[in-house]
Amino acid sequence: MAEDGEDRRAHLEMIQGVIGRMSTNSFSVKSWAVGLVAGVFALAASKDATTVNPSLFVVALVPILAFWGLDAYYLWQEKLFRALYDDARRSAVPASAGDFSMSTEAYTKKILFRRVVWAGVLRALYLPLAALVVALALVLHLG
Repeated sequence: MAEDGEDRRAHLEMIQGVIGRMSTNSFSVKSWAVGLVAGVFALAASKDATTVNPSLFVVALVPILAFWGLDAYYLWQEKLFRALYDDARRSAVPASAGDFSMSTEAYTKKILFRRVVWAGVLRALYLPLAALVVALALVLHLG
């Protein structure tokens, strides 16, 4: 019986490790996105302000959108593994060494990727970044 508890604890630790990695990856993606936008601004500021090409800012939108999608993927995976963790934690069936399932397929119909893309934490970062880039491109183009 004590072995069942140890197996369950080991299973939960495995799942928690994946959740931690997804969270770390998500943070890294956010850092890269902000760094990229700051780099584009620095590159634009290093040139003569009258000759800055607005398309430089528009080009920055592509990686912003790519990072948004990648960050959404990591957040989606984290949510799937959190659901798996909750089910494994609540399970009345003792876990054995043979059934340390890490499959999150059962949760993909409940936790939809397209909804995670528009999660508040992602919108709060990537929409203002994209809006700032577009606004500066417009100001430079029209000004």
